[in-house]
Formats: sequence, C-alpha cells, structure tokens
Amino acid sequence: MTNILMRNKVKEVPGLLFVTDNMSLMSSLGRQRMLDQPFLTDLEALRYERQAVTLMRAAMDNADYAMAVSTLSHQLMQLHDLHTTLQSLRSHYLLNEVELFEIKNLAYHSNNARKALGQLSLDGFFCLPDLTEVFDLLDPDHAGIPNFYIYDSYDIRLAPLRRQLKQADEAKQAELIAEQNEIQQQVITHLCDKLQPYGDNLVTAMETMAYIDFTMARAQLAKDWNLIIPEEEGEAMRLEGLFNPRLLQHNLKEGLRYQPVDIELTEGVTFITGANMAGKTVLLKSVGVAQLMYQFGFPVPAGQALLSPVDDVVFCIGDEQNEMNGLSSFASEITRISDVLRRSESEHLLVLIDEPARTTNPIEGKALVQAIANIMESRDSITMITTHYSQLGIACRRLRVRGFVETMSDVPLTTQNINKFIDYSLVPDDSDEVPQEALRIAEMLECHPALIDLARKHLADNM
Repeated sequence: MTNILMRNKVKEVPGLLFVTDNMSLMSSLGRQRMLDQPFLTDLEALRYERQAVTLMRAAMDNADYAMAVSTLSHQLMQLHDLHTTLQSLRSHYLLNEVELFEIKNLAYHSNNARKALGQLSLDGFFCLPDLTEVFDLLDPDHAGIPNFYIYDSYDIRLAPLRRQLKQADEAKQAELIAEQNEIQQQVITHLCDKLQPYGDNLVTAMETMAYIDFTMARAQLAKDWNLIIPEEEGEAMRLEGLFNPRLLQHNLKEGLRYQPVDIELTEGVTFITGANMAGKTVLLKSVGVAQLMYQFGFPVPAGQALLSPVDDVVFCIGDEQNEMNGLSSFASEITRISDVLRRSESEHLLVLIDEPARTTNPIEGKALVQAIANIMESRDSITMITTHYSQLGIACRRLRVRGFVETMSDVPLTTQNINKFIDYSLVPDDSDEVPQEALRIAEMLECHPALIDLARKHLADNM
C-alpha cells in the first residue's frame, strides 16, 4: 500500500473526478471515506475490496432483499462525523447533551444497520459492533427512539424538582434551576464514565458505516455504468471492451456513437499510432482511469479485465504549461518525463505519455522520443506512448488505431459526424511508419482546394 489517496488523484485526473462526482453516497462521511481510500498495491487488500463490492452488488440486485437494502440505506443517510465527540469521550472529557444525543443517534442507526446486514447475510463481512448497551444507557425509559435528554429516571431527585419548577415563582426558579443543573451535570458525568469504555466500538461503528456507504455507492455505480470486477494475472494488463466513462456518458447524452476498444499491454514500451482524431489520447486516459479505479477498489469500465497492481499511474498528457512558474509547455512536459524516468528506476509504474516533444522542432523531438523509448523499454514499467513520428527504429511493440474508414457510414462527412467514420479498434503494426490521413480527411471536408494541392506537392517533395 502506498501513501497515495484518492483525493490526490482526483485533483490530477479529470476522468477520476467524473467517477467520484457520480457516486451515490448517502453521507458526507461516506464521501470522506471514499476520498481517503488508499491506492492499493497489495493483492490481498485488492481482493478484499473486490469481494466487498461483489457481495454488496449481489445483495442489491436480489429483489428479495429490497426492503433490507432500503433500511440499510436509510441508516447510512443518518450518519454524521463524530470524530471530535468520540475523541473527547475517549479522552475522558465531559460531554454535553448534544454530544450524548449524537452518540445515542449513532448507536441507534448502527444497530439498525447491523440488523439489516444480518438480513442481507452480510454481517459476517461488514462487522458492526453491537451497541445495544450504549443505546440502553442513553434510553433509560426504553422508548426505543434516538432522541435524548436528561430523563427523570436518571436520578430520583429530578422528577419532583422539575414539578416544583413548573409551579415556582420567578425568584424561586433561579434556585431550582441551579439545583437541577447540578444534578444534570452529575448524571452526565456518570454517563460519560459508563460510555467511555465503548469509545473504540463507537469509532468502529461510525467508520464501518462510512465504508459500507462507500461500498454501496461502488456497487450502484457498477450497476449504472455496467462496470465489471477485474481478475488478476501476472504482470500483464488486458482490457476487453474498454470504455471511458466520461466520454461514453457524453456521447450517450448527445446521441453520438461510442466504440469500446480491446488492448493488451506488457512491461516495456508500446507505441500507439494513428491519425488525428483517432482517439489516441482518449485511449491513454481510458487505460489510466481503469487502472486507477482497479487499485482504488472500484469495478472497472470494461467488458472483461485482467489487471495487476502497479506502484503508481503517471500521466504525461496535454498542455502542462505553468505560467505561474514561468514554464513553457515543453519545459513542463520534459520535467515531468524526467521525473518518470527517475522513478521507474525503482518503481513499477503505468506510464502514459501523449505525443512527447510535439512542441519542439521535429528533429530534436524525434530524438527525444527515441531516447524516452530506449530507456523505458529496459524498465519493468508498462509504458504507452502515442506519437506521430515515423522511423523511430525502436524494437518495441506497436499498435495502430485503425482510423478513418470512408465506408463506415453512408452519410456525407462533416465536422459534426466525423466520429461515425473512425474505427477506434487497435491493430498490431509491424511498420515503423505512422498513418497519413490528414489530407484525405481535409479534402473530404471540402477544405480550400489550393491548400490541399499545395500540401500534397510539399508532401511529395519531402518524401
């Protein structure tokens, strides 16, 4: 397990932020638990998370359990963050009536959640402590409700004193209120002494309920988005029917076509080539988000998946210009890649680099891409590099996005429907050349004829 938390990656990866924003969490504490989820590298920890989601999904999909699932959800909606209150209790500080109410409320809803888990046959996996004794201490009249106040039954002096208060004149009331307050403080002191040994169990109940909330949200997301539980196999990565959740939801909303892809990756470098608009950058992001979801204990966006843990997922994608630090796009990019090269000496990474050195001159850019690939090919990391450079001379695996296919649609090509003509599937590519489709697409889009003619002339002169 690393010190990477989900909250860190959400800030870096928009695709992961889209995932967390679509989680059906019942409580703020459940959301906090999600954001505090560690990036898991231990196989046993990953298997535990997969089992948790699998069991919860099965219970939620069982029509016979609908009432128990609804009950469990309702209890989670009442969950509040009591870390400060419970820390005070465990530190032998005196609580007030509001804090005692919070503890009673937690005990009430935790016990109800515990019963619901039993009805779902999940109480053996999600272990909530029995807080009946806590609830009974705060419910001396056995009303069975989560409300709390200093009941008369806590001290035989309270009932007659409160009757006197109702009948007393204003001068006498101040004296009686002071006496009542003193008795109530004695009651609170006694209750805190009695409750203090249950502090750890109360914390366990609160944190377990937050984890159950997180798990139910993961199971619901798997149902809503048709996510799957991945399997594990060696050091390889294989994703069949991989999709990008954010892009898929956007395309569904806009009525656009979406094509999942299959990809298999191993240690070393895999070059991804293809024409512009062929989805290479989206592919990198999709692979990265799938791996992150897997190692944060989520089902993954694919039809089938064989995955294994890495030490980190590193993105070198997009314009990383940082004007505040005075860095150009190239400086920011090359600094990040340099950091990746250093880390890969001792870490097993998934590295995703999108068209490196594209903002510098082609001769130096090509040399840098060759150097990056030479180094990463010798490391035990999994590296994907998209590029438009041909004749790199690197002995590594190459995949090409099949790309533009004129016959895929019978409607005229426009800038609005061009994705209907793109085949996003990946095919092995033994050549050291990259596809050249830009001029053909520009011509079909009826760009200025002089531009097309001159570009073709220059292309022929340079070949």
